[in-house]
Amino acid sequence: MRSPASSVPIGRRVAYWRVQRKLSQQSFADRLGKSKSWVDKAERGVRSLDRLSTLQEIAAVLRIDVSALLGRDIQPAEVTQRLQAVDQIRTALSTYEVALARPTESGRMLSSPQVADLVKHAWITYQQARYPQLITLLPNLLMSAQRVHVPDPEAGRALLVDAYRVTAALLVKLDEAGLAWLAADRAMNAATGEAVLLGAAAVQLGQVLRMAGRARSAGSVALSAAYRIAPPDLDNGRPEELSLCGALLVQAGLAAARQGDDSAAARLLDEAAELAVRVGEGRDDHQTNFGPTAVDLARVAAALDLDAASDAVVWHERATGQAAWSLLPAEYRAGHLINAARAYLQTDDPLNAGRALIDAERTASAEIHHRPVARKLVAQVARCPAAPSTVIRLAAALSVT
Repeated sequence: MRSPASSVPIGRRVAYWRVQRKLSQQSFADRLGKSKSWVDKAERGVRSLDRLSTLQEIAAVLRIDVSALLGRDIQPAEVTQRLQAVDQIRTALSTYEVALARPTESGRMLSSPQVADLVKHAWITYQQARYPQLITLLPNLLMSAQRVHVPDPEAGRALLVDAYRVTAALLVKLDEAGLAWLAADRAMNAATGEAVLLGAAAVQLGQVLRMAGRARSAGSVALSAAYRIAPPDLDNGRPEELSLCGALLVQAGLAAARQGDDSAAARLLDEAAELAVRVGEGRDDHQTNFGPTAVDLARVAAALDLDAASDAVVWHERATGQAAWSLLPAEYRAGHLINAARAYLQTDDPLNAGRALIDAERTASAEIHHRPVARKLVAQVARCPAAPSTVIRLAAALSVT
């Protein structure tokens, strides 16, 4: 019997090698420390096998090299790099040398201003969607921020919170819910006692909880943080306070939409829109990019969760037709275009869905090349008879045909 062709999905590759090793699903599951149901779903493609550590465990049990599971066309360089990078971040988040007061390897510790520069650079790199570069920055950033925080918790608190926040934001993009939750939780713990820092950390926690299927908790966290920092008099509120409060209301609105509560979603996003008018466009307080256009883009995501794809298309075309659209970072715009492609696809318009994906790739290629949700969407659109040729070529380049 020949080795499975490179076009076979990775779950079927696992099944092939399991049968070759004369293992039943149950015996294979026992050796992995998983359930039979887990193995069955993995082999059928219901459960994604996109963690390098998991693939390495499977390969060890099957007595094969992990490359036998990672066909080049199934897992091209971008995906392999992403899996390896996530493991590096996992290692950084699992390191406790600082808390245990162990010495550094070099004996050198960065100063607070140097770490502040690293944090600023990390956020810029994230907003430019330079994810591979950010991945290489994060382990050192996390360690350096911890080392500044330990001797002077008050001075180093904001830096540590931001280091965990940007880590959580990237992990959300990479669809790593468990690890993102750890980073967001660390940010919340570091921010305890400081309302503004806690609110900023809650933005990322809300995103993580929604991704993890805990929309109710996401809404509760976001609303609690928003009302805690909301100024008593909005007319005298500072823009940075209003924008953070508004960003949290957006998270609460999206959480309500994820739960199917259209009235609560509309009310919360309307509240956010009122604050957005006061804040105006072009600000980026606490890395939220909050403003009127950002709220309109949130309405697109909410409409998708409420199965109102036609409304999502209307909001998308309205928001992207405004001048302020170009003021948003590349990461924000490309991420929204992926939502727009979903909306077009759900309204049986694969042509515009394809165009949105191509625009996203041109705006920030990493959003398409490194995000699992985007790669799956490219494959879906490419399979449509009316898909534009540019998307078919993109799918081939991504090896997701």
